[in-house]
Amino acid sequence: MNSQEEKLIGSVESLVPEIVDLTKRLVAQPSTLGNEASALEVMEAELTKLGFTHRRIFIDPELLREHPGFGPVPWGYEGRYNIVAHRPADREGGKSALFNGHLDVVSPEPLERWDRDPFEPFESEGWLFGRGSGDMKSGVAAMTYALKAVDAAGFGLRAAVFLETVIEEECSGNGALACLNAGVDADAVLIPEPFGPTILTAQVGVVWFKVTLNGVPMHVLDAQGGVNAIEKCFPLFKALRNLEENLNRKVHPAFSGSRHPANLNIGIIKGGDWPSTVPAFAEFHCRLGFTPDIAYPEIRNMLEKTIAEASSADAWLSKNPPRIDFYGFRSEGHSISRDLPALKVLGSCQHDLSGRLPEDFVSTATTDLRTFVHFGQGQATCFGPVAKRIHAENECVNIDSIVHTAKVYALFLLRWCKSFE
Repeated sequence: MNSQEEKLIGSVESLVPEIVDLTKRLVAQPSTLGNEASALEVMEAELTKLGFTHRRIFIDPELLREHPGFGPVPWGYEGRYNIVAHRPADREGGKSALFNGHLDVVSPEPLERWDRDPFEPFESEGWLFGRGSGDMKSGVAAMTYALKAVDAAGFGLRAAVFLETVIEEECSGNGALACLNAGVDADAVLIPEPFGPTILTAQVGVVWFKVTLNGVPMHVLDAQGGVNAIEKCFPLFKALRNLEENLNRKVHPAFSGSRHPANLNIGIIKGGDWPSTVPAFAEFHCRLGFTPDIAYPEIRNMLEKTIAEASSADAWLSKNPPRIDFYGFRSEGHSISRDLPALKVLGSCQHDLSGRLPEDFVSTATTDLRTFVHFGQGQATCFGPVAKRIHAENECVNIDSIVHTAKVYALFLLRWCKSFE
């Protein structure tokens, strides 16, 4: 690294207390689906304090309805928004950058599995604990202060930089899509997902769906005269598992090192309303992954066919077919080249700071990359902190890795956007 870059790294190090403090304040906000307001308010206050011009971008289902990336959802969007900060270019000659981070978190339930309150962040042996600490409020803090470090070091940039904090990364991707639809885009997009110092080159597609079944209620004294809607789910589960295995038999080249990239999760099941009554209704909600060679309409057709064929083999379901509804994620997978210019620059930053190049990462989950790769103009990837037990109890993030992410991001800005003093 040259003296200018070393000065920048020193600027990041001087801001470490602020990076950790912002992470903690964000983790303290229980920003589950529909409850993101307090985390957004913390972020807006921080951007104002740091002198970054920012605006709210609301999610308008009517405006996005015809967009192929929009995921219809059964909940509302009144008063719910994303935040985008814009640092304009000081001169011309560089390439623009966008940092995207999500503020929504998944439920911490069941709370009894946690050692402490999931929304009371605490440090222990170099790790910061709390729901969202890794996924991905620490990354939001790192990207924010990476940009602040550039200004604090006294450098100008030859291209614009955007800081984008969004909602609904965990369920629809509609937050990032609303920002892109509002014109927020850049030549390079970096997302600090907690996959460590790696470069994400491929991820699966993901679809969410709900299956609803009807039965016949009956007092248990004549249970054989009724139809148990909950039990009628079982053959459908088996059929969906068979589809999952079929999807994993044909290996996409990008996932040749992954034993089981297409994962089905039966995540919610509801049914019945009384222990002594044969349940007359049931529903279950699933998430299914699929590789990049399969388009969303194709996986949807596969699911509809699977449910229909399984139902036709059952005397009751053949005459009373289940209903399948698709909501939330309808995200296609992708695979990109490691040789893209932005990824090369990112790799050089990691190498010069650590002495080793970042490894490729192939994800069997989805991220907000889906929006930028399929619909944006830039080259997009993930690079972030090291976390453990995301979506589980006692989630935590390595504090040194947060700082390292901020350093890599700051150095990326100097090299990609082109800096000057």
